[in-house]
Amino acid sequence: MTTVEAIARALAHPTPPPPDQPWHRQSLSDGPAGTALLHIERARTGHGTWPQAHTWIKAAALTPASASNTSGLFLGLPAVAFILSCAVTPDSVRYQQALASVDQHVTALAHRRVDVATHRAHSAERPTFHEYDVFHGLTGIGAYLLRRHPSSPALERVLTYLVTLSLPVHHDRLGEVPGWWVGHDPNLTHAPAFPGGHANLGVAHGITGPLLLMANALRRGITVDGQTEAIHAVLAWLDHWRQEGVAGPWWPQHLTLDDLRTGRCTQPGPARPSWCYGTPGIARAGQTAAISLGDSKRQDEYEEAMARCLSDPQQLARLSDASLCHGWAGVYQTAWRADRDAAAPSLHTALPHIADALRHHTSTTTGRAPGLLLGDAGTALALNTAARDTAPTSGWDACLLID
Repeated sequence: MTTVEAIARALAHPTPPPPDQPWHRQSLSDGPAGTALLHIERARTGHGTWPQAHTWIKAAALTPASASNTSGLFLGLPAVAFILSCAVTPDSVRYQQALASVDQHVTALAHRRVDVATHRAHSAERPTFHEYDVFHGLTGIGAYLLRRHPSSPALERVLTYLVTLSLPVHHDRLGEVPGWWVGHDPNLTHAPAFPGGHANLGVAHGITGPLLLMANALRRGITVDGQTEAIHAVLAWLDHWRQEGVAGPWWPQHLTLDDLRTGRCTQPGPARPSWCYGTPGIARAGQTAAISLGDSKRQDEYEEAMARCLSDPQQLARLSDASLCHGWAGVYQTAWRADRDAAAPSLHTALPHIADALRHHTSTTTGRAPGLLLGDAGTALALNTAARDTAPTSGWDACLLID
């Protein structure tokens, strides 16, 4: 029995959500919705069954899915819509009607969320992560629309909104700050170390998430006014804050007002390599943007940055689990996708070691919880990619924007 099969068997039956958390069912992060993706992928490849996948899909949709303004790709109706989109196949009517129904609500949600964001911008308030990020915000909703309705007015409005984030805005204490500057700290509080907020560079909650969506759209020939200029502007920002280390380039996780005032990064060195905040995710965003612009020189630079990160024992030693969000699974899936687009062989050379490390850490850190981002389902999905060396049939990793 392979490790993937063992995990799938261990995750055979959903458990009820906590009584005070009915929304947990619709969580891609750690709820049945996320675990459903493992069983959907296995059913689509013939390694599992559709009844098993349906058990988890049903568990995710057992309570009414939220389409409130706090729902996003990883929680609520968009999460349910995403798993259904992964489950539909051209040769079957399975889930087609349900998906068509929820699509209408996701589209309406996208328009509503853009309206709220536009009103916020006109009031001169700063956004929060939840307005624009991958998990809760318009970037995640836009990723779903790019997958399902690439020519829709809803996606056009989302992209137009993301373009505005690339434009500088006035800050009372500093003058110009980037448009994605948030008024809180990385934990959504107001810690003294982050007076006036911060600029986040990570994929999960920072500007490289929107960069990935804008670049992926451009690669598919989908553009709005200012989109190409916005991609250039974010890349210029990443160029400015790129740090040169002994083991290669790296980028800070976030920047404070003091960082902007002095023009110097106070983070002493590269943090944990990861999809969510670290060099692998940021480098994948830069690589994808470079490809979308036809900039081969910049593409080479980002691929080399990721390859050097993946061959640095000190950085890799900071990875402590096999999870998808900030562990070995996320690093492997991100690197595997980057390698598929790479012009040079350096990433391909690094992949076997990362796969071995993923398998090793799976044996020591799994068996704890279901779920996609922090649980065993995400780990198993990355292991499946490593074993088959083919792109996910369901396209599940589109929710990470690295596809």
